[in-house]
Amino acid sequence: MSDLERRISDIPLERFRNFCIVAHVDHGKSTLSDRLLELTGTIAPGGNKQILDKLDVERERGITVKAQTCSMIYSHRGEDYLLHLVDTPGHVDFRAEVSRSYASCGGALLLVDASQGIQAQTVANFFLAFAQGLYLVPIINKIDLPSADPPRALEQMRETFELDPSKAVLVSAKTGLNVEAILPKVIELVPAPIGDHTKPLKLLLVDSWYSNFKGVNLLVRIFDGQVKPGDHIRSFATGLRYIVGEVGIMYPNQTPQTVLRAGQVGYIYFNPAMKRSQEAKVGDTYTTVGAEKQVEPLPGFEEPKAMVFVAAFPVDQGDHAHLEDSINQITLNDRSVTLQKESSEALGAGWRLGFLGTLHCSVFEDRLRQEHGASIIITPPTVPFKVIWKDGKEETVTNPAEFPDGGTTHHSIVELQEPYVLATITLPQEYLGKVIELCEGNRGEQKELQFFTATQVILKYDLPLAHLVDDFFGKLKSLTKGYASLDYEESAWRKSNIIKLQLLVNKEPVDAVARVVHYSQAERLGKQWVTKFKQHVDRQMFEVVIQASAGRRIVARETIKPFRKDVLSKLHASDISRRRKLLEKQKEGRKKLRAVGNISIDQKAFQGFLAK
Repeated sequence: MSDLERRISDIPLERFRNFCIVAHVDHGKSTLSDRLLELTGTIAPGGNKQILDKLDVERERGITVKAQTCSMIYSHRGEDYLLHLVDTPGHVDFRAEVSRSYASCGGALLLVDASQGIQAQTVANFFLAFAQGLYLVPIINKIDLPSADPPRALEQMRETFELDPSKAVLVSAKTGLNVEAILPKVIELVPAPIGDHTKPLKLLLVDSWYSNFKGVNLLVRIFDGQVKPGDHIRSFATGLRYIVGEVGIMYPNQTPQTVLRAGQVGYIYFNPAMKRSQEAKVGDTYTTVGAEKQVEPLPGFEEPKAMVFVAAFPVDQGDHAHLEDSINQITLNDRSVTLQKESSEALGAGWRLGFLGTLHCSVFEDRLRQEHGASIIITPPTVPFKVIWKDGKEETVTNPAEFPDGGTTHHSIVELQEPYVLATITLPQEYLGKVIELCEGNRGEQKELQFFTATQVILKYDLPLAHLVDDFFGKLKSLTKGYASLDYEESAWRKSNIIKLQLLVNKEPVDAVARVVHYSQAERLGKQWVTKFKQHVDRQMFEVVIQASAGRRIVARETIKPFRKDVLSKLHASDISRRRKLLEKQKEGRKKLRAVGNISIDQKAFQGFLAK
């Protein structure tokens, strides 16, 4: 038994504290975690930055993608306390990670940047925590910045959340100023977990990840009983039984222990290993084999739904098998990605991937490139649509190529629907006009406008999801110089006048390039498409006609003139009728060639066209 474990076994359940750090993206959660880990002696001071951000893409972009956990021992008034910290993502796409982290915690540090004040994700996280009954400790961070305004942030907290400003702690996580005041506050305000280590085992699966050597590792929160290597345990969701191979805590890396008790959060892996990550259903309850009747399973979590769909194809079809392995490996650790096979005449075999949002998609793409060296073509994101047929059947279409054409629409379809989301935007008041213009231009419907301080506005809009995934966030950030913040939740399906926009080359549709758009946008997008595609297609020996069609209507057209021989070069002072006769003859030949000529469009043309 190690010294660490001896210290932990002497700490009673009343001196456990489980808490997480929640905030808007970039308010300094991971930096504060570093300071707390240094303060409790879990890591050496001045070492690696953002110790809990384990992925390259997280460190590179300075964002947290996956919630990470760590146990710490802290001595307060001569007594040891076992603290368990969860560093959560701040971005709206990873909201499911935050709600899962709450399930293993009794309280949360609500972090607010002193210079930015309360932003959209702060509001969303507060209500999530409030609904779960967590105790919140308000913390104002970045007070060392010249632009910091702590009194304003405290006032916003009091007005928006009715949190007592006198309980707030003012810190600077970067310089470490006043950070030591946080943990005593946590011990004083956050309740100890409830549990009984003499009862039958009851543990909640909070997260899982895959390792090549140990199979699927589970991050668990133990509610009752205790678990040790050699125990036989069973899952309530799948009914499968396993033998525990090792238990331990994250300190900050995996540290094996002989036992995990009620109230603790730690990791488990099985021996023989759990091979398929599909068996590890997040939110599942496990208990000892034989005690299934005595234990009531926990309520679990709702699975996050994919909101943004893209098609991915290898640049070279020879890399298909390698790319498939790479995608499967990343999805082992990120189960919110949905995956199905797809093929396209133009781009070959590929996959249709579903993501939680646009940031989730670009992080996935970065991980494929960095960790696996894969080169892929990704088509612009699309969203699912609903088709209601005359015989009452409903069908959800995620692939634009399968969306019914203009011909079938009138005869056999009752209505077409598209998904809407309720977007909450917080922004400084001076940008209000521009942002309303942007929302209205994206077919938004205003639901609410509220000033929550003299300068900050909360704006609520119902927006079509199709517009939200089309770089709405990027446009919003550039309009407001990065001050606006966005949060959204699913709203409802609505009847909509949508239509399939296709690209035709010499009257043949190109299946890789199809999109479902609103009727009002078809012309504008069609013109953009044909102009952009024309730049990527080489001239041929015959005329190439590029058209964009919406339903049965052609909305835009560009023509690529053929190469032609100068047939008039040998004529000098000739008659006009002679010239015309030669030109007409050339034209006839071109027509014949066009009738038999099949245009072969190079793969590079599609890559150039589909690149963002």
